[in-house]
Amino acid sequence: MRLNKLMISVAAAIAAAGAYASGWNVNILTSTGVLNPGNVVVTVPTTVITNPLPQVTFNTAIGNPNPILVGDGTSFTNGTFTGAYQVNDSSGTKGALTGFNFVVSGVVLGKGRIVWSKKVIDRNTSEVLYNGSGVFLGGAYQGGQDGPFSVNTFVPLSRPSNNFSVFEVFILDIAGANAPGFDTAGLLLVEQDWVPEPASLIALATGLGALALRRRKK
Repeated sequence: MRLNKLMISVAAAIAAAGAYASGWNVNILTSTGVLNPGNVVVTVPTTVITNPLPQVTFNTAIGNPNPILVGDGTSFTNGTFTGAYQVNDSSGTKGALTGFNFVVSGVVLGKGRIVWSKKVIDRNTSEVLYNGSGVFLGGAYQGGQDGPFSVNTFVPLSRPSNNFSVFEVFILDIAGANAPGFDTAGLLLVEQDWVPEPASLIALATGLGALALRRRKK
């Protein structure tokens, strides 16, 4: 009897791990910047991980033909970066996601400024699950600070979802300063690492552990 219960538990765990093994579906809709003057369109490469959990990274520092950077001796005084993507459970078996670790790094100097906004919308209900904004300021602004910055913070959704769209915009400028000067606003990286519900996380960990145990026995 005890052996049967153990086998059932292991089978359930393996099934849970198998569900995660199929990966999430992540569809990048937009990963583009524009730098001015000149209306220079920048293609920003992305790094996407779908298994075991969705992770999307916009590699803004290696945009083509230019990084997302204004001032710092360039001819650009303002610019934007827009990222948009969709996430859904392609297998129909995974638990919902509760939020994401929001990772942003860049640099602001003098009158350099980066303003951002981000929205997450459930695709089944059109409900806004997150709507946030913020700013990074150089030392010429009250409360600002010159130099590189890096932020890694957890952002919860208003409710869990496994089918949603993400839209984010970053606006860079040097507040009318001359581009050859000290003033700089540069966006190096924007990343989101999605986090599941606790029960789903336990199932994933248990499933992976069971798979490891089975391989060890073989």
